[in-house]
Amino acid sequence: MSGAPSRVFLARLAGVAVFDPVGDQVGRVRDVVVALRLAPRAPRVLGLVVEVATRRAVFLPITRVTVIEADAVVFDGRLNVRRFQKRGSETLVIAEMLDRTVRFRDTGDAVSVVDVAMEPTRTRDWLVTKIAVRRTTGRGLRKRGESRIVDWDVVEGFSAVELGQGAAGLIAAFERMKAADLANIVHELSEKRRTEVAVALDDERLADVLEELPEDDQIEILGKLGVERAADVLEAMGPDDAADLLGDLPTEQREQLLTLMEPRDAAPVRRLLTYPDHSAGGLMTTDPVIVPPDATVAEALALIRRPDLNPALAAQVYVCRPPAMTPTGRYLGTVHFQKLLREPPPTLVSGIVDSALDPLRPTMSLETVAMFLATYNLVAGAVVDENGHLLGSVTIDDVLDHLLPEDWREAAMDAASEESADPEEEALRGTT
Repeated sequence: MSGAPSRVFLARLAGVAVFDPVGDQVGRVRDVVVALRLAPRAPRVLGLVVEVATRRAVFLPITRVTVIEADAVVFDGRLNVRRFQKRGSETLVIAEMLDRTVRFRDTGDAVSVVDVAMEPTRTRDWLVTKIAVRRTTGRGLRKRGESRIVDWDVVEGFSAVELGQGAAGLIAAFERMKAADLANIVHELSEKRRTEVAVALDDERLADVLEELPEDDQIEILGKLGVERAADVLEAMGPDDAADLLGDLPTEQREQLLTLMEPRDAAPVRRLLTYPDHSAGGLMTTDPVIVPPDATVAEALALIRRPDLNPALAAQVYVCRPPAMTPTGRYLGTVHFQKLLREPPPTLVSGIVDSALDPLRPTMSLETVAMFLATYNLVAGAVVDENGHLLGSVTIDDVLDHLLPEDWREAAMDAASEESADPEEEALRGTT
């Protein structure tokens, strides 16, 4: 393999871009597939799991990788796009080996796996030869928390089923990944590993991931967290997403979680739960960008620049009289962000508001909302009650979410390709 270093730490490959020979990026590394063998034989590296377009995970045999660098992996251009399915004899390094507790063979002292390194052999195979470990107990390292690189054959315990395995290493490997992409990885983990990852994620990150998962995964994870933690995560979710999730739970469990949530977070969720799922009220979020009529263009632009704001919500601001929290005072109209960009910063939003467009009503159907957004080329629309109070905003992503089949997220994650098997891949993965 040209351009390959003599030792590669595999956790560092997570998220690295994968290129074909002409320099076009085809995806990013998600994980590394190895085959464990009887001790003391080192595991054989079979290939990489690469995430390509449409979030499909495919298998790239290690024999087709020509270059490995810190920020790029290059392969020979041959890639079977059949969806990757892990076999029983295979182990995923990042998903399954990181954070595992193993023991030194000579002392029995426990250490936690921080990273795993592979090295090439004379026969052009790649083997896992080194492990970076951190002390958990005993005398394996000089002090707790210290890391050390050891040979593969001096530790044992990779084949045992471990209860309570941590997930800090896995989470660190995918720290910069978008929530939707991390959700795809979480979906494909075993139930045990999925729970461990959910427990290790902070509330904000877990909330973002939950919003991108299929309904069954959401319910499963929420049920494994314990009611106090589950309530905290629901508070971190958008009110519309929290309402969608709670609406799928039994009444008793839903009420218990709502009671544990902070009243200010539970109140908008309770309001959303009173509307039918496929109505404007059921689709809307209660946290759009709202400004008073005496706000300036500069102040409005500052609000929509928030990095945590949904791009669809950032496309417009709603001008309302106090109070500014939904349900607001009288709704005066909308200012689109392009209008804000064209006006001098000191301009008052009340002078450039668009009041000609009738807002949505909470009882309008999903189809009516979709036609409204399509007719006026909008990515979001204000929802206003009969008394002129702004209740929220419906965004195009929520409309699409409800127009697509109920299981579209799971179908997108689980769809298998009809591509034929790759003989070279089958030969490689069939040999351990």
